[in-house]
Amino acid sequence: MTIQEYEEKLLQLIDDGIDTATDDELFAGGYLRGHISLAAADCESQNESQLSVMKEKVEQSIADAKSELSPLDYKIVYDKWISLN
Repeated sequence: MTIQEYEEKLLQLIDDGIDTATDDELFAGGYLRGHISLAAADCESQNESQLSVMKEKVEQSIADAKSELSPLDYKIVYDKWISLN
């Protein structure tokens, strides 16, 4: 699977759950979309093809943004990320 295919898969998983998602899940999905897309773009610009590197970039991006979120929101976002993998 390529980085682009992985990105599309993750975004599709988020989109597929929209109809039944709770407000928290909608928030987390929307929040993660940006982190996923930025990580994928970063990988592509660096000619990185390892999915594990992209996953690490998303996790680091979420961790870097932790101060932007309340502890509960961070847990919701992180749990959503884990559920996508």
